[in-house]
Amino acid sequence: MLLKYKNFFSVLVLWIIFGSIIGTVVGSTTYFLLETNDYLGDEIRAKRDWLIFLLPFGGIIIGYIYMNYGKVFSNNTLNDTSKLNNLVIDSVHEKKEVPLRMGPIVYFATFITVLFGGSTGREGAAVQMGGSVAAAVNKYFKVSKFDKKIFMMSGISAGFGAAFGAPITGAVFGMEMATLGKMKLEAFVPCLTASFVGHYITTVAWGHKHEEFIIQTVPEITITTFIIVILLSVLFSLISVLYCQLRHGIEKISEKLFKKNHMKKAFFGGIIIVVLTLLIGSQDYNGRGLEMLEQSFNEDIPPFAFLAKLAFTAVTLGSGFVGGEAIPLFFIGATLGNALHTFIDLPISFLAALGLIAVFCGGANTPIAAFLLSMEMFDGKGLEYFFVACLVSYLFSGHHGLWPSQKIYEPKSRLYNILLGETIENVENRKKL
Repeated sequence: MLLKYKNFFSVLVLWIIFGSIIGTVVGSTTYFLLETNDYLGDEIRAKRDWLIFLLPFGGIIIGYIYMNYGKVFSNNTLNDTSKLNNLVIDSVHEKKEVPLRMGPIVYFATFITVLFGGSTGREGAAVQMGGSVAAAVNKYFKVSKFDKKIFMMSGISAGFGAAFGAPITGAVFGMEMATLGKMKLEAFVPCLTASFVGHYITTVAWGHKHEEFIIQTVPEITITTFIIVILLSVLFSLISVLYCQLRHGIEKISEKLFKKNHMKKAFFGGIIIVVLTLLIGSQDYNGRGLEMLEQSFNEDIPPFAFLAKLAFTAVTLGSGFVGGEAIPLFFIGATLGNALHTFIDLPISFLAALGLIAVFCGGANTPIAAFLLSMEMFDGKGLEYFFVACLVSYLFSGHHGLWPSQKIYEPKSRLYNILLGETIENVENRKKL
């Protein structure tokens, strides 16, 4: 008995130590990511509209980097860093390995995308840096094969928790992201440690201040309001499916047209973004769009802003530019909720918050993490509504998602005829046969 407890505490201490190391490094690098993105987006690009015309050439630079430095062979397996979060997920499933160079490459590519006006977010770069740091820990400390998977999850947790100031969400996100219908709860201690350490390093040690989205009023709990929330959640989930299908469709078409030449597809993708920007006559949908996202909680904004952001982001990331997809999904959901305020007699900030969470949940396929995010982001307001919204969005989004490498441990419902162990990508390809 004493021997068992000795082994238990030795493993526990090991996980806490390595989780803290991962969290410290990822927290510091995420601070650098957030501050640099703020500077490039708010201080440089926002004051120089002409930079949008350099976006196609930024695409060439990104494509050149990934084509020449982004592919690494390890154990007779090609690990392509241009697969971004999908490569991190594959590493959790022990199919591939995250190269150490992935973090620096994705940061540089994200900075180029933000500087020249591509529509993107930030959590993708933070998660991929987390995977890169976790891979370094696995390699240099020569951890056991059994722990490698757990530390990769910890890297994901650290990146997400630090990027959004949501450490509890980050802890669960690291365990929930890779597989639908299953969480490896054994990884909870290192994931929680990495996420909290990463968050506090970013905010307390370095002093970064995250954006705040405030729900002014939560509607009274009634059966009628619950029915409205359920119907809206179905709509939000379908919007997430539309985004995912468009984004992956553009990626497949561009790869086919340009024979996987990353430079060419990013160049032409950049041209499309420039044309769209000129047609709209505004750069509100370039970059991260945080200003309009914040406005959607307080005042009326253009009613079709969600469609514009959806198209801009799908083209940007589908053509080979780099960045996260959580912020764009937040934008799409919140602005759609804002637009629905005209037809639905519910508080505008509540509808924006509901859309933000439900669209993210439908795209990420992480209902528990999405619910926890709503609790951390909105100080626990409206928890009954958000819980229902996350469940409905998760179910009605079907087996679609941001990351085709997500494995389906269990189908979302027995109504879906899905084989266990399939990936979202395999399910999509089978439907087209």
